[in-house]
Amino acid sequence: MDIKSLLDELDCFDAPTVCNGLELIDNSYRRNGYGLPGMVLRAGKDKPVSGVAITATISAVKPPTAEQAELRNKLYAATGETELPSIICMKDIDTVHRGSFWGEMQASIFTSLGAVGTINEGGVRDLDCCDSLGFSFFSTEILVSHANVHVESIQEPVEILGQIISPGDIVHADKHGFVVFPMNLLEQVIAACRHLEKAESYLIQPCREAIKHGRKPSIDEIIAWNRKTNESKAAFGK
Repeated sequence: MDIKSLLDELDCFDAPTVCNGLELIDNSYRRNGYGLPGMVLRAGKDKPVSGVAITATISAVKPPTAEQAELRNKLYAATGETELPSIICMKDIDTVHRGSFWGEMQASIFTSLGAVGTINEGGVRDLDCCDSLGFSFFSTEILVSHANVHVESIQEPVEILGQIISPGDIVHADKHGFVVFPMNLLEQVIAACRHLEKAESYLIQPCREAIKHGRKPSIDEIIAWNRKTNESKAAFGK
């Protein structure tokens, strides 16, 4: 299956499921691979989005130099050259975030270049316009001005809410937050998410049936259902 189709399939799972899937592959993902609290869906479709990371840092304190002004065009070029759906992963490096890079114009440009959203440690604006566009705005803040905003660097690793994102990583995001992992894990992550859905059904389905019929299951039943789920999870990859 091609990567674009795999990304479409990844979008069928919410971010918590993707986090759990990564844990099945490598238990160290309990401690990394996801952003810390603060990333909020501000505009766009209320559903998961996945893409290849395009990275940048910005500042809005001083006007840009000629070289910094040109970096914006290079960021456009890097996005347009990517054949896969992309997510622009951007960090505002100012101590106080005062200028929004993101608004109706930038969302329109990046959507036309194949981006599906932004993960932004900083601000966004023009929320109504961007909501109707369908471009997913994930940010830590909402800002009213663009101030002197300009691009400081592109296509270098950035740390966003405690998580390092490198160019080319897979980024998956929804209203719960964002998850990051190397592209070479994409097929394994999807397989793990599928496996989890089946494993968790051994507990969820009988609980839902009990709720439907107004029956309280016994503690022994819950222990048995939970054991079967955990045994199924442990069988992944064996």
